[in-house]
Amino acid sequence: MSEFEFVFSLFGLLLGLALAEGLGGLSKALKASHKVRIGWLTALTGLFVSCDAVTFWMYAWGMREVLPFGWPTVFLGFVVTAIFYVSASLIFPDDPEDWTDLDDHFFKHRRKVLGGVALCNAALLGAALSLGAMREPFSIRTLVIAWSFFPLIALAIMSSRRAVIIAALITLIALYPLSVVWR
Repeated sequence: MSEFEFVFSLFGLLLGLALAEGLGGLSKALKASHKVRIGWLTALTGLFVSCDAVTFWMYAWGMREVLPFGWPTVFLGFVVTAIFYVSASLIFPDDPEDWTDLDDHFFKHRRKVLGGVALCNAALLGAALSLGAMREPFSIRTLVIAWSFFPLIALAIMSSRRAVIIAALITLIALYPLSVVWR
C-alpha cells in the first residue's frame, strides 16, 4: 500500500459515509413520503451533494502523484472531508416525520450544507492549483465546469427565491455530466 493509498483510505471512508448519510436520509424521507413532502429543493440538494462527493473522490485520486504525504496533508484532508460529511448529514432531517415539508428543513440548513460543500471545493481547487495538478486552469472548459461552480453555489446560498435556488442547483448538477462529455 502506497502512502497515498493509506491516506486516501481515510478520505474515502469519510466521503463514503457522506454518501451513505445522503442516501440514508433520502431513504428515510421516501419511507415517510406518505406524511412528508420531500420537495424539489431537498431532492436537488441531495443529488447535487452526492454528485459532488463522487467528483471530489475522483479529483482527490487524480492528485495522488502530487499530494505530499505528511501530517499537514492528512489533517487538512481530514478537516475537508469531515466538513463534507457534516454538510451531507444536514441535507435530510434525522426524523423526516417531524417536518411536513422537507423544503422547510432545506431553508433552515441550506447555508450550512451548501456553504460547507463550497468550502470543501474551494480547498480542493486551491490544493489542485498550488500543487500544479490542474491542467489548463483557465481554459474555456475549466472556466465553465470548475470556476462557474462558485458563483452558482453562492447564488443558491444567498438567494431566498425558490426558483433561483432550483435553477442554480439544476445548473450545478448539469456540470457533472457536462464534464464527462466535454473532454
